[in-house]
Amino acid sequence: MQLRRIDVRGQKPDYRAVIPRGAFDVEHALAAVRPICDAVRDRGEAALREFSERFDGVVPDSLRVPADVLARCAAELDADVRAALLESIRRRELVCRAELLPPLVEVEVAPGATIGIRSVPIRRVGLYVPGGLAPLASSVLMNVVPARAAGVRSLAVATPPSRAHGGLPDPTVLGLCHLLGVDEVYAVGGAQAIAMFAHGVAGLCEPVDLVTGPGNIYVVAAKRHLRGLIGIDSEAGPTEIMVLADDTADPAHVAADLISQAEHDPMAGSVLVTPSVALADAVDAALDGQIAALDNIERIRTALTGSQSATVLVDDLDQGIEVADAYGAEHLEVQTRDARAVADRVSNAGAIFVGPYAPVPLGDYSAGSTHVLPTGGTAAHSSGLTARDFLKTVHVIDYSADALAAIGPLVETFATAEHLPGHRAAIRVRTQPGGGGVR
Repeated sequence: MQLRRIDVRGQKPDYRAVIPRGAFDVEHALAAVRPICDAVRDRGEAALREFSERFDGVVPDSLRVPADVLARCAAELDADVRAALLESIRRRELVCRAELLPPLVEVEVAPGATIGIRSVPIRRVGLYVPGGLAPLASSVLMNVVPARAAGVRSLAVATPPSRAHGGLPDPTVLGLCHLLGVDEVYAVGGAQAIAMFAHGVAGLCEPVDLVTGPGNIYVVAAKRHLRGLIGIDSEAGPTEIMVLADDTADPAHVAADLISQAEHDPMAGSVLVTPSVALADAVDAALDGQIAALDNIERIRTALTGSQSATVLVDDLDQGIEVADAYGAEHLEVQTRDARAVADRVSNAGAIFVGPYAPVPLGDYSAGSTHVLPTGGTAAHSSGLTARDFLKTVHVIDYSADALAAIGPLVETFATAEHLPGHRAAIRVRTQPGGGGVR
């Protein structure tokens, strides 16, 4: 098969308008999720059971997965799967510890005047784990590990029920929750899970303060609708990969990596950016044979032939970097000469994978990095999920009387300029005897 080609050689277009990206109309989905969220708010567990029957085709005996089921799923994990999970957890924990800020930093801005910068864990967090085409156990550890590292004490996981498992969610997901020490797990999926976290359900689930984790367009729409009542990590769209490669890249590697993201979703985007027509031709030639050996052929072909996927031909790597920065890929692979030097010149990407031995699937599971990453170009202003996202910052202002007296006149001047005499008086009552009146 041949990826659609976009030739920008000899041009300087608005790359954001030229480079393909799949449509993801969250606003349109809002109309569908509002009544779902309102029903969960108003009718609680009865609404959750109704939506489970409608959307998942099964209603679990218990919406909260019993602790003994979690333990059983952990005990029944395949030994090799368990080993892979534990090593992935270990590596992610190491990186999370490095991501954390010191719990308290103090800055002396003047004698007797300090500002403390205090990092406080979010009180309670709801973590969403998708089911659907591919139950993502990896999303459990990518959300739970940084939350735990940050010190979050109350964690709840929601993941869709499955008819194949008698109404229980995917057993690997459940087993991993147990390995990570999470015992509050709900067999609830979709927009209704986000509503359950945001509003709480009497007798079942307490409200949370923050919801993280990827999901389909209805999950994303629910997060947008309920944002403000809860904090959210991001509005994640379909997954995407951009491979920036020159004539030194192995076409078999590039083809395999484009396919690896295409198999996630028919809407997934796979984009190759290269100055080498020969490489583009060789990648196209490699795709058919590699796709034929896989199970998800139809899904992969749909993604690779969709409007969101293409090969972009550029004059050189300088132009390729401009294209990469304009696109702001969720995953950017750099397979070029001096790949690290090229990667260091890129500003906009959720995560950058350097050289031939750091493919995106490594980051999906076991690299130690996060795989909850900004999509749809939001890498221009947003970051992937880290332990810092589970902390809030509190400034602690501690001034002595002398320190306030020293800065007081400037504060009064500022307050007067903004026509806020009460602000001025709050300073004056402390710094001038009898000066508390508003004049």
